[in-house]
Amino acid sequence: MKSVLSIVFLITFTAYSQNNYSVSATNLFGLPNPEAPEQIKDYQSLIGKCNCKSVSRNPDQTWADSVDMTWEWKYIMNGMAVQDETIKADGKHSGSIHQFITDSSKWYVHYYASGSPSTKLPTWEGSKTEDGKIVLYRNQKAPNGMEGWFRLTFYDISDLGYKWIGEWTDKTETTTFATWKIDCTRDAKNNSDLDAIKNNIKAFSKAYMNSDVEALANMYTNDGKIFPNNRQIMSGKTDLKNYWTVPKGVKILHHKVTPSEIYIEHNTAYDYGYYEGKTFTKEKKEVSWQGQDIIV
Repeated sequence: MKSVLSIVFLITFTAYSQNNYSVSATNLFGLPNPEAPEQIKDYQSLIGKCNCKSVSRNPDQTWADSVDMTWEWKYIMNGMAVQDETIKADGKHSGSIHQFITDSSKWYVHYYASGSPSTKLPTWEGSKTEDGKIVLYRNQKAPNGMEGWFRLTFYDISDLGYKWIGEWTDKTETTTFATWKIDCTRDAKNNSDLDAIKNNIKAFSKAYMNSDVEALANMYTNDGKIFPNNRQIMSGKTDLKNYWTVPKGVKILHHKVTPSEIYIEHNTAYDYGYYEGKTFTKEKKEVSWQGQDIIV
């Protein structure tokens, strides 16, 4: 895929908050609303679509054959909540609405399924743990009447995918019995594209610190544009080279771009996040700076 189509630096949250954070043609899985609780990003590594293998217990307690399914996550309610939806090979759908309530410091997850409509949606509650898992609980007695929970755990979460397990556990969480497991992997093409995007980001910072304006300009497509603060939109190799040329006597000591979200859909990808840097000025002083960016 193309390395960079356009880069926007120095965007304030005030200006950006005017956009709609729900799913759209440009925000394929929505965006987290800056006014939402910070925990809205607990699910950011799950956002998007994965191919998954689902396996559950048979009535005789043996494991059934695995079932193919997709699992898609997106921000809803203008970026104030999260929704997930699974589609199995047999066409059945299920999903959940995830809302974080600050007063209780918990996520509340309301589950629904096409195969079992309900007048009252079952609800799980929980939070993200220090080791990066998302753990949710719902009261459920064991067949022998013992008090316990049905516990849902997302774990091994990374850019490559994640795993999920549903299991009964007693109130002390010392006795557990797994009844459902799901293993999800992001599409191989998306993985390679994700690696390419991350490599492009590192290459951009390296070129900037080396004052390699040719390399910087070539990272843009022919119609690439930048949107500097309080200046006109700049486009074309000449403008781009002029913009990124470091003044004589000035040195870029540090530059780093850290994406908060990366979205890939077909031949289009974009990310947004933060950048930071440090300049050695003509006056022989070190000056640090930072801001927000969008890269398409």
